[in-house]
Amino acid sequence: MKGKTVIITGGNTGIGLATAKELARRGADVIITSRDDAKGEAAKAEIEASVGRSVRLERLDLASFTSIRAFAERILETTPRIDVLINNAGLILDTHQRTEEGFEAMFGINHLGHFLLTDLLLDRLRASAPSRIVVLASDAHYRAKSGLDFDDLMSERGTFRGFDVYAKSKLANVMFTRALARRLEDTGITVNAAHPGVVATEFAGKEDTPGIIGVFFGLIRPFLRTPEKGAATSVYLASSSEVEGVTGRYFADCRQKPPSRPARDDQATERLWEVSERLISEARS
Repeated sequence: MKGKTVIITGGNTGIGLATAKELARRGADVIITSRDDAKGEAAKAEIEASVGRSVRLERLDLASFTSIRAFAERILETTPRIDVLINNAGLILDTHQRTEEGFEAMFGINHLGHFLLTDLLLDRLRASAPSRIVVLASDAHYRAKSGLDFDDLMSERGTFRGFDVYAKSKLANVMFTRALARRLEDTGITVNAAHPGVVATEFAGKEDTPGIIGVFFGLIRPFLRTPEKGAATSVYLASSSEVEGVTGRYFADCRQKPPSRPARDDQATERLWEVSERLISEARS
C-alpha cells in the first residue's frame, strides 16, 4: 500500500479506525473522515501514535449533501489520486429521524450519502486506476427478505422497526455495489461489499439507540469480535492481490459468499440506482 491514497469514511471510530490503522501501518496515505471534529482529532492522534505515520482528517457529515459536496470539492482540489475509497460510515437508529434533505436517516446516510460521495469522486478514481471501492454492508441485509419497498423507501408507513430499516439500508449497499460494478466494467475500478461481522464498537450506542436495540447490543457487546477482526475484510479488499480484478461481489471473513436473493435482482438494483439519482437530483432543485 506504499504510496497509495485511501479514503475511509467514518474512520474516527470502530471498524473504520481499525481499518485506518492497519492500512497506514502498511504504508498507505490515509484520509479519515468524521462528522465530529473532536472525535476526529482524537482518532487522528491515536492512529499516528500507533503507526508512526501522519494521517489526514477531513470533516464529512453524510447526513448533509452540502457537507458531502464540500468534502468532495476539497479532496479533488488537494488530492491528485485516490487508490481506494472505503465507504465505511454507517449507523443504526431505533427512531425515525431525517437527514438534512429530509430522507429517512439510515437510508439517507448508509446509502444515499455514499452514493453521492462515490459519484463525486468517481472521475478521480478512474484517473487513478487500477483503483478500488469497498462498501461496508452487513449480513443484516439477509433480513430484508422481501427486498426494498420502492413505494416506502423512507419507512413512513406502519410501525417503525429500526433493525428492519437498517437491514434494508444494508441491502441497498449490496445492490449499489453490484450496480456500480456493472457500470465500471473495463475501467480498472473494482467495487466489492464487505460484511465485517458483529463487532464491539460504538455502533448502536446510547446516543443513536436509547431503546431496545441499544439494550440488545449493550448486552451482547462483551461477546462480539474486536474492531481489528471486523476490519480484516475491508483491509483485504482494499489491499490484497488475491482480489485484483474481482468486482461486484460480497465478502465475509475475506471470502466470497452469495448475497441475498433480493440483492441479486438486477431489475431491482437498476431501479434503486435510478431512484437514487432522482432523489439526489430533486434534493438539489
